[in-house]
Amino acid sequence: MDHAISVRQMKAARALLAWSQGDLATASGISEPTIGRLEAEDGPVGGRAETGAALVAALEKAGVEFIPENGGGAGVRMKKRSGKR
Repeated sequence: MDHAISVRQMKAARALLAWSQGDLATASGISEPTIGRLEAEDGPVGGRAETGAALVAALEKAGVEFIPENGGGAGVRMKKRSGKR
């Protein structure tokens, strides 16, 4: 993943996890006010590349998979659980 996600993907990922901005801040090490500022805009997640990378890494570690724009539209989903139930 090249870490170029949209604000809508980030919000959707938080919704899938039932995470607040504070939860994402705790998991990523990025301040809650910074996340709020980033989410206030539409389009690609702005800010420094390291910030976006930390946010994506935290969401992916929690089980989110980012789906690239591939003709069907960019999106998010939960990763398939490996192993048997």
